[in-house]
Amino acid sequence: MMSRPAHGAGSPKAAAKAAPSVERVRKHFVLDTNVLLHNPQSIFKFEEHEVVIPISVIEELDNFKKNNDEKGRNARQVIRSLDRLRGMGHLFEGVVWNEQGGSVRVMRIKPAASYDLDLAVIDNRIIGVAHALHDAGVRTIFVSKDINARVKCDAIGVVAEDFEADRVDADWLSTGFITSRVPRELIDDLYSERQLPIARLEEVPGAIPTLEGGSDRGEEHAGVVPNQFICLVDENDPSHTGLARRLADTGHLIPITGPRKPIYGVIARNVQQTMALDMLLDDEVKLVTLIGPAGTGKTLLAIAAGMHKVFKEERFDKLLVARPIMPLGRDIGYLPGDKDEKLAMWMQPIFDNIAYLLSTRGGHGSSEPDSKSTEQRIDQLVATRKLVLEPITYIRGRSIPHQFIIVDEAQNLSPHEVKTIVSRVGDGTKIVLCGDIGQIDNPYLDASSNGLSHLIERMKGHRISGHVTLSKTERSELASLAAEML
Repeated sequence: MMSRPAHGAGSPKAAAKAAPSVERVRKHFVLDTNVLLHNPQSIFKFEEHEVVIPISVIEELDNFKKNNDEKGRNARQVIRSLDRLRGMGHLFEGVVWNEQGGSVRVMRIKPAASYDLDLAVIDNRIIGVAHALHDAGVRTIFVSKDINARVKCDAIGVVAEDFEADRVDADWLSTGFITSRVPRELIDDLYSERQLPIARLEEVPGAIPTLEGGSDRGEEHAGVVPNQFICLVDENDPSHTGLARRLADTGHLIPITGPRKPIYGVIARNVQQTMALDMLLDDEVKLVTLIGPAGTGKTLLAIAAGMHKVFKEERFDKLLVARPIMPLGRDIGYLPGDKDEKLAMWMQPIFDNIAYLLSTRGGHGSSEPDSKSTEQRIDQLVATRKLVLEPITYIRGRSIPHQFIIVDEAQNLSPHEVKTIVSRVGDGTKIVLCGDIGQIDNPYLDASSNGLSHLIERMKGHRISGHVTLSKTERSELASLAAEML
C-alpha cells in the first residue's frame, strides 16, 4: 500500500515530499469531467496508478446529476462511487481501492496563475490541477475527451491523453467477411452438398489468413469465427464464386444464396447486402451490427427484415425502432406538441423508410385494403403498437422480450450506452444496431471510441452475434458519386 500524506494535506508539493521513492514511478492521472460522464467506471481503469479528481470536477458533476439523460445518470453513478470510497478513507488523502495499490484522490488545491490561462474558466482550473502536480515533480497525465483541453495542456508542458480504456482500432475493425482463393471443387462441393467442412478450407494454403488484417497487427487469427462470411473465388476462374457462412457451434460452412423472394420488395443488390439479409432473417442470430457509409442500405434492410419477421412471419410481437436524439449541426430548439409529435421530427428518416417499403415496393404487412394510403397504414401499425418508435432515453430500465429491435445511428452512442441498451434485451428478442462510424455527431466520440465499434469488436466470434460492413452505396447514382467524391 502506498504511503499517504497526513489528513488535510492538500499541496501537491507536500504530497510529493511525504511520499517514498516509489511514488515517483507511479503515474497520476488527472481526469476531466467529460471522461467521468463518458464512462462512470473510468476512475477504476488505471490499476496501480493514482486517479486525481479536481474539486472543480466534483462541482461540475453536481450540476449534471440533476439531468434525466445519460450524462445525469453517469454523474450520479460517479458520485455514488466516490461516496463508497469515502467510507474506506479520506478522499483528500487518497483511497487505495485494489491490491495493486490503485488509488483515487480528490484534489482541492487552488491552481496558481503561473501560466497564461484564465482561471475564472472552470476547464482551466481543472487543467491547473494537472499543471500544479506536474510542477510538484510527480508523473502527471491529464486525461480528457476534449481535444482543445488536451491542446492547452500540451502548450503548458503537461502530458495529455484521450481516455482509451474502451477504444478499439477502427482501422482493423472486423468487416464480418474474408475473401479466399480456393480450388473449383470446393465451391462446387459447397453447393452440391449444402455444406463444406472448414477443415477442407484450412488445407488450402492461404485460404484462411494466419493473421487477420496483416502481420503488423500482431493478433493471431482464430480461424473462421462463428457467423463470419467467406467469399470463395475460384483460383483459376475469378468469375466462378461462392458465398458461405460458418454455422455457429459447428465446424462447417453453409452456402448463402439470399432470400428467394423479395423482402417487402427489397432484393439484395450486392454481396454485402446478401450477407446482411442472411443474418437479419436468421432467428438464431440475436445480435446483428451493420456499419457503412450513407446509402449502403443498412437501415432499409434492417427495417425490411423487421417488418417481414413481425408482420408476415409473426415471429416477434412488435417492431421497435430507436434512435439517439443527436442533431446534425445546430439544434432547432424546443419542438411543439406532445411526445409523439416531438418524436416524429427525429424519427422522420424511419418513417421515410417504412413508407418506401409499404408503398413504392408494394410490400403489404396484412390483409389491409389497397385503398388505404401509406400514411394511414403506418398510423394503424403505430396505433396497434405493432410498430413502436422511441428515443434511446426510454429504453433504459426496461426488459424487452419477443421484439425485433432496431437501433439506428448507433455510432453516436457511448460504449456504456450501448451496453445499457443491449442488456435490455429480453427472451426471444433480436436486436440490430446500424450506423456509420465515419459520421459521428457526438463531440466526445470518434471512430475508435464510439459504442458501435466497441460492440463489434467485443462481440466478434460469439455464436449469437454477427456483423457486416457494407461499403457500396446503392441509394442512387448521385448518392454513390457524392460518397466517393466528397
